[in-house]
Amino acid sequence: MNSFLYEVMQDRMEVLDRLDLRIQWGNYDIRVLRFHLATFLPGKVVSYHKHEEFEFHYIPRGMGKVIIGEREFPLERGMLYLTGPGVVHYQEADSNEAMYELCLHVDIKERTEGNIGITDQWEIAEAHECVSKIREMPLEPAEDVYQAMPCFLEAFQASLDNYIGSYTTIKQAVIQILLRTVRAYDTGKVQPSLPSRDMNAIRYRLAMKYIRANHNRPLTLEDVAEKLNISSRQLQRIFKSQPDQRSFSIIVEDVRLEAVCRRLEDSGLSVESIAALEGFASGNYLHSVFRKRLGMTPSEYRNQTSLRNGGQLPNE
Repeated sequence: MNSFLYEVMQDRMEVLDRLDLRIQWGNYDIRVLRFHLATFLPGKVVSYHKHEEFEFHYIPRGMGKVIIGEREFPLERGMLYLTGPGVVHYQEADSNEAMYELCLHVDIKERTEGNIGITDQWEIAEAHECVSKIREMPLEPAEDVYQAMPCFLEAFQASLDNYIGSYTTIKQAVIQILLRTVRAYDTGKVQPSLPSRDMNAIRYRLAMKYIRANHNRPLTLEDVAEKLNISSRQLQRIFKSQPDQRSFSIIVEDVRLEAVCRRLEDSGLSVESIAALEGFASGNYLHSVFRKRLGMTPSEYRNQTSLRNGGQLPNE
């Protein structure tokens, strides 16, 4: 586990941006213009602007706000939004916390040469439905309930590894981002006045919010299930149904370790103090878990972070 899964993309945005990605999907030609992780430092403002292409925005960490047209929306970890050609928008990071954004800029054009080489009618139909919904998508944020964000990391890693099939993997990742974005807005409702929600996705999100808010306290599966008014067995099934299939204990440990990593990066507190603040029984136990999960000690992690920041250790 890493304190921030997408950190590897932070200093190497050129890895995907430099690729000349042209994708034929159904009756469409898709040209990838930008494909990277952007960082908004605390209080950073990107004033009103627009693009000639579609831009898919995902927030893997941090918080802030976006103004689309004349409407303002709060942004937080796990959210996404789409801006299309000519859509004016404004972005701003929280004044106290950096905001990170996974960005995909694509040009989508209907193929002029017809259906040459395309024989799969299912692909043609799915591509048409997806692009049609992208062009009509609401100008407001949604939750990344279908896990489009990991597709960015998959494409990045495929580009680095450059194995046989990596180019196809990257193209498929782009298509998956488009499809999963559409799915995030497509609730499957029958009547506009009665939209339905994926209750398992909502419960998973609420459970994760509760765990993050209370990770430094004693937590049990039963505690969290009670807050959601469901059984502990049902909650465990919800956790296991997610793509990463983590158990409750691993999720809590992951959240605590993320908090520990932030403390190691941002403060000079002792490991013993950090353990007490972030829910670990002792400094020795944190040391053991940290080494097992990250392959290094907390001190080694702090030193590596210090080197990346120019050798400056955080103050207490």
